[in-house]
Amino acid sequence: MAQTIRRNGKGVRRAAATRKTRTKVATARKQTGNIVDQAIRWLPFSDETLHRMMIVTIIGAVAAVAVISAEIVGVPAMAEQHLASFAGQVGFKVKRVELRGVKRMNEQAVYEKVLGQTDQVMSRIDLAGLRTDLLGLSWVKDARVSRQLPDALVVDIVERSPHAVLRDSGHYVLIDETGHELEAVPSSRIKGMMVLSGQGVEGEVGALEKLLDAAPALKKQVAEAEWVGNRRWNLTFRTSQVLALPEGADEGAAALLSFARMDGVDRLLGGKVTAFDMRVPDRIYLRVPGHADAIAADARAAAVAKAAKAAGADGPGKPSGHADGAKSAKTVAAHD
Repeated sequence: MAQTIRRNGKGVRRAAATRKTRTKVATARKQTGNIVDQAIRWLPFSDETLHRMMIVTIIGAVAAVAVISAEIVGVPAMAEQHLASFAGQVGFKVKRVELRGVKRMNEQAVYEKVLGQTDQVMSRIDLAGLRTDLLGLSWVKDARVSRQLPDALVVDIVERSPHAVLRDSGHYVLIDETGHELEAVPSSRIKGMMVLSGQGVEGEVGALEKLLDAAPALKKQVAEAEWVGNRRWNLTFRTSQVLALPEGADEGAAALLSFARMDGVDRLLGGKVTAFDMRVPDRIYLRVPGHADAIAADARAAAVAKAAKAAGADGPGKPSGHADGAKSAKTVAAHD
């Protein structure tokens, strides 16, 4: 009988190693299964509940994949477009705008922003973008936009308050307490408001308020404030009198407070002095209209009196003829 000899067959050592590996794998599987089974037994769920949870998890994963796929191919955008079209057809479209809080600004500017939306379907109104557009208006300090179904938008506006008038080259612009420009106005609309001037004064409104708070009694009497050389203030009162203050916030406030005290004692405002200069520490210089002319007139009068006195003193030592008397009178008249 013929015997078949197979070559390359497994040796004894290789077969033993294979059996050893299989034994290890079986042991590991058995241990892993025991650990998993033990962990499952620790969970406060029954096998049926765990089975349902697994089914829900699988269904959720499939749904998530479906949603992601739909997003990729644009299905939600198409659905939203059809829904918006249907909403517009059944009346969910902007037909009314309810505006609240507007007292000074032009309402038309707000309506232009709201009605300027490209799509007026209620579900597609960009409320955040519309609020940003409204905040770009000079008078708007804050804004809120909300839908009022089926066809109205409610716009609540918080207006800025005019605080003073900025004068520049004969033009007048309303500004708020922060120096923010509101709108240009004619001179007829600035009555009773403080007028500010000087380069960079719009950035010094807060500093001016702090300065005037140092002398509350004078604050309401200030009609104009000029920011001079980007370093100090000239204040013009309602009496048209001007007060020049020194440089520095503390120095200016101290000078203004001293002026307020002097005015309380001597009634400087409303008097003959047209300008007060307090730029030099511990001193105040006054300017009175015509004072220099008065001094000059007094000097001339003193000179005339002196000349007349001199002429009278020379009279007795000379002949008292008619010709000399006439000459003396002519000299006095010339001095007068």
